[in-house]
Amino acid sequence: MTAVSVTARAVLVSGLICATAACGTGTADTWREPASYTYTLRSSEGERALIGAFRITVRDGTVTKAVGLDDSGRRVVKDNPDAVPTIGQLLDEWEQARRDGADTAEVEYAADGHPERITLDWLENAIDDEALYVVSDFAGK
Repeated sequence: MTAVSVTARAVLVSGLICATAACGTGTADTWREPASYTYTLRSSEGERALIGAFRITVRDGTVTKAVGLDDSGRRVVKDNPDAVPTIGQLLDEWEQARRDGADTAEVEYAADGHPERITLDWLENAIDDEALYVVSDFAGK
């Protein structure tokens, strides 16, 4: 196999993988955040204040209720409830990472179009600058 065909095959395979997972291929324009909804957020990785699991209620575009579902989540809700984001704020963080040239800024979308997983890593070789947000149990109102 020639070097060109090996490269072409690698590009094709990585493209298929990303197409299947929607790795960063969508934009915030592909889904419109409803004014009111509920969702579960699992935020992990990195050294950040927003670590833990949460059940979040959004009304009129603002988080009106956040319940910590684990010890870390309960601590965040108790100590810094304003740190709990809407899905739109998570997408804003993703967009900012893309604009700033982050090493990784990917979004995977659910079948209904809402973001399901946001993966961020600002610097490839930096430790603890990553963020992983997993959205589940989304219910728009």
